[in-house]
Amino acid sequence: MQTNLKSFQIQSEGFEPAYMKLFHSGELYRRSRQALRSLANCKVCPRDCEVNRLNDEQSVCKTGRKARVGSYAPHHGEEDCLRGTNGSGTIFFSLCNLKCVFCQNYGISQDGEGIEVSPEDLAVMMLDLQIRGCHNINFVTPEHVVPQILESLPLAVQMGLRLPLVYNTGAYDSMESVQMMRGIVDIYMPDFKYWSNERSQKYLKAKDYPEAARTVIKEMFKQVGDLVLDENGLAKRGVLLRHLVMPDGLEDAENILNFVAQEISVDTYINIMGQYFPTGKVSEKKYPEINRRPHSQELGTAETIARQKGLHRFDHREVDLSLIHI
Repeated sequence: MQTNLKSFQIQSEGFEPAYMKLFHSGELYRRSRQALRSLANCKVCPRDCEVNRLNDEQSVCKTGRKARVGSYAPHHGEEDCLRGTNGSGTIFFSLCNLKCVFCQNYGISQDGEGIEVSPEDLAVMMLDLQIRGCHNINFVTPEHVVPQILESLPLAVQMGLRLPLVYNTGAYDSMESVQMMRGIVDIYMPDFKYWSNERSQKYLKAKDYPEAARTVIKEMFKQVGDLVLDENGLAKRGVLLRHLVMPDGLEDAENILNFVAQEISVDTYINIMGQYFPTGKVSEKKYPEINRRPHSQELGTAETIARQKGLHRFDHREVDLSLIHI
């Protein structure tokens, strides 16, 4: 039985981002210091590299003491409930703890395009996005820079930041990092890519990805629950789950959607994404099995599976069929 959709509505008047309570209590500063100390023996993500990033040592994510930012701007390509009329305030962090062979932002995520930023720089970016009318601050690929985000956040709040925070992740997060964000993040947006360990290793270079994703998505839901929207249809708090449909990826899709329905919530707000296209390292010679766009039938089947599992809250944007092989 579907839940009354009114139960997922909240009034914008009087809404306060989660981090404000921790800011006023002083807990936000304590978390910031604790997170920074963790860089001395880095286990910020499931890679557990244990390098001293405070001394600018680097490992898998190629990120040392400072975060790198590839770009920041109002983004009008996110889900309707995030972009609204003025856009989602995205901050794209450079580099990544995953090595997706098909990454659509390969230059940023793997080649490290962008600039190193100080905590003050990052805080100013947040304030600039707020001044430009964005509806939220959307941290894209934050998994490896949680301490740097927490270091900058008290500064941003002091400057007047009052927007909800979106944690836009590939879901390869450590439990410690997600727990560090408890009471700080308003909207978690994990993209659960693969269920299979074999395919995770082949395409993401992270065999333990499925286990890590399942663990942290459960924790995310425990913290913020189902997604709630205000009277304007804007997301305020909760989990928005993404799944990118891959060529011949329906087995993964079915397992992921079953997990969401059975172990998270049938009321999960979900975006079954069809915008995959071959890029990055994918070609006819390398990874030829994913060297195509998903068929429209594959996308339709994925949504049918989701509905059969009892899921019913979908992102309803029109899919650009020019990006899909019919």
